[in-house]
Amino acid sequence: MTPIRLAAPVVLPCDPGCSVLRDAVVDVDADGRIAHVGPRATAPPSTAPVTELPGALLPGLVNSHAHTPMIALRGMGGDLPLLPWLQDVMWPAEGRLEAGDVRVAMTSGCVELLRTGCTTSVEMYFFTDAVIDAVTAVGSRVVLTPGVIAAPGWDRIGTWEQMRDDVSARIDANGLRSGPGDRIELGYGPHAAYTLPPEALASVAEHARARDALLHIHVAEAPDEDRAQRASHGTVPALLDDVGALGGRVLAAHGVHLSDADIALLAARGAAVAHCPGSNAKLAAGIARVTALRRAGVRVGLGTDGPASGDDLDLWAEARLAGLLARVSSGDAAALTAAELLLMATRDGAAAIGRDDLGAVAPGCWADLVHVDLDDPVFVAPEDDAQLLSNLVWAGGSRLVRDVWVAGEQVLAGGEPTRVDRRAATVALRAAAARLRA
Repeated sequence: MTPIRLAAPVVLPCDPGCSVLRDAVVDVDADGRIAHVGPRATAPPSTAPVTELPGALLPGLVNSHAHTPMIALRGMGGDLPLLPWLQDVMWPAEGRLEAGDVRVAMTSGCVELLRTGCTTSVEMYFFTDAVIDAVTAVGSRVVLTPGVIAAPGWDRIGTWEQMRDDVSARIDANGLRSGPGDRIELGYGPHAAYTLPPEALASVAEHARARDALLHIHVAEAPDEDRAQRASHGTVPALLDDVGALGGRVLAAHGVHLSDADIALLAARGAAVAHCPGSNAKLAAGIARVTALRRAGVRVGLGTDGPASGDDLDLWAEARLAGLLARVSSGDAAALTAAELLLMATRDGAAAIGRDDLGAVAPGCWADLVHVDLDDPVFVAPEDDAQLLSNLVWAGGSRLVRDVWVAGEQVLAGGEPTRVDRRAATVALRAAAARLRA
């Protein structure tokens, strides 16, 4: 690709201090990585074409836990608690899914993610080729952890050993990352301790560690899901540790019902947590102890969960809800500031999945960038750094997103995807959803 320079009145690099750069530029090299970021006045000479943007540039958001193809099932069983919703509504509906449905649903979901400013999603789902095809078509980025499960009805797509071996064979053949701009990363998605026997958890974890791949697993989401596992091992984190599944790159989705000992164990093993406040609230699963996790040194990212439970794929909404729930549950009106929430949606989400090349506008990172509109009444004092961040997180969010780049390629322009037809994608999605409901 041709190197480019993007210039904007504001750049939010999402560095650890969540600084605000004024009248700044971002240089993108021919490989799609960031070569330079800083004030325009001190920028190095460049012959690259300059794109002047009227708003703010920030890194693409990182959705650390999603089942995006479930967008075709959005709204089904919407007033049920987790286990009846999952076992009585979702799994039977998913039993009718075909690869074509997943491709259509993931395509529409990727477009929705880009339109909210999310460039990377960590997906646990099935029909691996269909998910990859959709991401490749839209131009977004995915960390795909194909599901590994041994629950009633799922044997139609193979045993847990076959699911595990398929992932391992793909990684061994193509490496962890592949595609233009390394847009596709593969990992392992053992569903949960209550849907897999201990020997499966141990084996999948061994395969993941041997390949330095992400192990992405549901942990302690609802109080009733894992009674048998808690009866035998005390807690799910203790079970995972007992079978050797907490070593390597581990991402625990939800982590709602964790004791102090659980949190200390996750911290000691270097495991991360994907916090999904919207889904947890809707399914009445509880409120994760985010401030306690962060104080213990556990890396915490934000996730939407699947759009059949969390309903939307808007990580800005998750950030706001995470902040509100942290404050009301702790009684601390300073719990999770606007800056901290922005970092959870970007830099911290990337850290949670072990990626130091995403979630920040910094040299060497992939040029996954989002342009947001500053000409909006939510910004009442855009010249003030703290107020700009506060207005962006608490009052602005996804509706301000105008343009998105992934690996230096513009994949959203003026709110519309550049590679696929959004309206055609919606028509195809509705057709697939109608078939699944029939």
